[in-house]
Amino acid sequence: MQEIKLTKEVVSSFIESQINVWDTAKNNFTALAGVKVKEFQIGKSHFKVQFNPARILSSAAKVDAKSLKERKCFLCSENRPAVQEGLAWGDYTVLINPFPIFPKHLTIPCNSHTLQKIEGRIEDMMNLANALQDFTLFYNGPKCGASAPDHMHFQAGNKGFMGMEEDVNAAEKEVVLQSENATLSMLKGLAHSCFLIQSSNVEEGAVLFNKLYAALDIPEGEIEPMLNILCWFENGTWNLVVFPRKKHRPSCYFAEGDDNILISPASVDMGGVFITPLEKDFEKISAADVKAILDEVCLSMDEASAIAAKLK
Repeated sequence: MQEIKLTKEVVSSFIESQINVWDTAKNNFTALAGVKVKEFQIGKSHFKVQFNPARILSSAAKVDAKSLKERKCFLCSENRPAVQEGLAWGDYTVLINPFPIFPKHLTIPCNSHTLQKIEGRIEDMMNLANALQDFTLFYNGPKCGASAPDHMHFQAGNKGFMGMEEDVNAAEKEVVLQSENATLSMLKGLAHSCFLIQSSNVEEGAVLFNKLYAALDIPEGEIEPMLNILCWFENGTWNLVVFPRKKHRPSCYFAEGDDNILISPASVDMGGVFITPLEKDFEKISAADVKAILDEVCLSMDEASAIAAKLK
């Protein structure tokens, strides 16, 4: 596969051509136009809730070791549908996501079958964000929403779709670390704790990310800290929003009866778009439910402050 520059025109043409020939993708992208959406504001955070039935495969994905071993990896080239084509980019291939959340939704797997782990790859993410300037890149940790934790991949969706991209401007920023061209801050006043790295230099941004990454605890038996990451490039600056996590799925995911809400939070939810694949959950979910889920799966402000204190 020959590598080509990921211009706006090339990517748009690629998405359109895949939708035209792939019925599954066509049906699901067409259905996006009719998804139900409602909105909440929690503190300085803006959230949408999207009723998106096609996302049931991701929200309910079995990611335990036994289930992963028993299924073929759908991100490996030999297991993809024959109709699914890709655009070559370095060690990765840009694909359309046939179960979209965004009007333009990409999945970008590594060309080799290697574990989902961001260590050593944050510069790849930043460079992809620069190459795909109409998109926001995102990374789901293996126990933070990744439905293929056995295969390293990023995803990307239309820039401006998630409220977090604007919310960072309204948030109070407590500077934790600085270099000549990069700043790591803790954001305050939002619905959940998170860190923001803003950098005009890839290497300096990566250095600050690696320091934050090293300060996060790795749960016993896991290969990396629990986290979600958003990344976009705008006006010469990379924006990396890092959401440290302490839990994979909230208690409502496992609850019985009326207490059950099938929500498995990932980067898009952290970024301000909660995905509900079941209509009954979309109808009943409230701002209080969203806040309770975030409080359960994210670090508290005190816990985030303790991380910041370690870094100062």
